[in-house]
Amino acid sequence: MLKPFIHWIEAQGSWAPWLFLALFLVASFLMIWRLEAMSAGGFEGTVLGTLVMPYCSGMGNLIFAFILGQNGGNGADVMINSLVNNVTNMTLVLGLPAILWGLHVSPQKKSGANKKKRSEVKAEAKVEAKTGGRGGKEHELNRLSLLLTLTAVLFFTSAVWALGRKGRLDFNDGLVLVGLFLFWQCFHVFEVLKANVRQGKSTFNLMLPVNLALLAIGAYAIYLSTNWLVEWLTHIKTGFVSAKHLGWLSGWLMVLPNAVLACYYSWRKQPEIVYASQIGDAHVSIPLCLGIYALYHTMLMPAFFQTGMFILLGATVTHMLFVLFFGQLPRIAGLALVGAYGYFLWKGLLG
Repeated sequence: MLKPFIHWIEAQGSWAPWLFLALFLVASFLMIWRLEAMSAGGFEGTVLGTLVMPYCSGMGNLIFAFILGQNGGNGADVMINSLVNNVTNMTLVLGLPAILWGLHVSPQKKSGANKKKRSEVKAEAKVEAKTGGRGGKEHELNRLSLLLTLTAVLFFTSAVWALGRKGRLDFNDGLVLVGLFLFWQCFHVFEVLKANVRQGKSTFNLMLPVNLALLAIGAYAIYLSTNWLVEWLTHIKTGFVSAKHLGWLSGWLMVLPNAVLACYYSWRKQPEIVYASQIGDAHVSIPLCLGIYALYHTMLMPAFFQTGMFILLGATVTHMLFVLFFGQLPRIAGLALVGAYGYFLWKGLLG
């Protein structure tokens, strides 16, 4: 269905890379748009961000790992892609919204000069009356679910670090990493089903096949655009935009939809989805993408593997501590995370 359109893009000469880049972004936003529609059909809050959104925002990373694995590409590029994706998500993409809007997983308490207006108090009272006082419990459940997801990031990243200390990931390591991810997803599928049984609603509705079809079209467009861009880049041997930096460039490209997603949900005051979407996307890159490539070929570790792992582990622990004890990521922590990302760039590109 998209093949004639692809041939037309290829015929545009020097504009072709920019048009394929635009196709990648449009397809990513198509998937996010339908994801938003699915949020009213049983996939809500942190479950939405953990179970569904990662496949939409992380589809490019999955396809990148699949293409390089199938074509015998450099495994270090897949590792760099995953590290760039995860470190950017956990530092820059979460740090900037915290600086600009604040990420408050738990409700804010205002007092003194910052007391709420009487109209705001009345509005909140109406919401409480309609929900039967479930608002506070909902926030606490979101916080606990977020902590569980962060714990999974900590374990998955630690597993990759432990397996990769020997300097490579082989077929057996790939089986372990893919198995870990599938177990985690099965756990969340049953969580969704249990939650819907308690609430008396169905996850499946008449729009589900339509949404799945549109998601499939978006995924196919991402595959076509990623495949073309990877092949185009591998033929460029000089300059920063070249095969030498394939892992970095692809990682930044695939973070763009995540960054827009984070800004959008921060603006909508839904920090639990901001958090869960970025953390859930981290699960797709580490361990799934790494495991998929390792099933094809042995993956050699890049020079800054240890540095990237330690920054990622440190950022994860930072998020866990602030969410656990304060229910939010304060602006000062956001600044520290952005600074850690700068150090990651310095070590990875110049170190």
